[in-house]
Amino acid sequence: MSLIGLIAVFLLTVALMEGFAYVMHRWVMHGPGWVLHASHHRPRKGSWELNDLYFVIFAAPSILLLFGGVQLNWGDWVTAIGAGVAGYGAIYLGFHDIIVHQRVRHRYVPRSRYMKRIVQAHRLHHAVETREGNVSFGFLIAPAPDVLKRQLGQMREAGLRKARGKSEA
Repeated sequence: MSLIGLIAVFLLTVALMEGFAYVMHRWVMHGPGWVLHASHHRPRKGSWELNDLYFVIFAAPSILLLFGGVQLNWGDWVTAIGAGVAGYGAIYLGFHDIIVHQRVRHRYVPRSRYMKRIVQAHRLHHAVETREGNVSFGFLIAPAPDVLKRQLGQMREAGLRKARGKSEA
C-alpha cells in the first residue's frame, strides 16, 4: 500500500474511533461496564480510579494490531489501523485526562469555540453521577452546550447532582 493510502487508513481509523468511543461510552461504560466507569463520575481519591482500566482495555487491540502488522507481517494497513487506534488514544488522553480533568497540572485555558464547546460538553456529561440521564458521550464531537443543558433539564429526575457552591447545576 502506498504511503498516501496508509496515511488515509490512519486518519480514517482516528475518525472512526470517535464513533466507536461514543458507542462504548454510551452503551458499555454506562451499561454493564458501569462497575468500572462509576469511579469516574465521583470525586477521585488519589491518582488512579477504576475507570483507568479502560485505557488498558482499549490499548490492547492497538498493541495487537501494531505487533501483528510490524512483527507478524499481517500487512502495512494493519499497522496503520493500530497506529490510528493509538493516535485516537493519545488525543483522548490529552483532551480528556489532561485538559478536562487536569490529571497533569497545566495552565491551558480553552479559547477557541471548538475547545470551549467540547470541554463544556464533557463537564455537562459529568453533571450526572448515575449511569442514566447523561448527555454528550463523544469526546471530540459534541452538541452545543445549550442543547445539552436543555436535555439535562428534561432528565433532572435521573440523578442530577448539585453543582459545587451553587443551588442548581
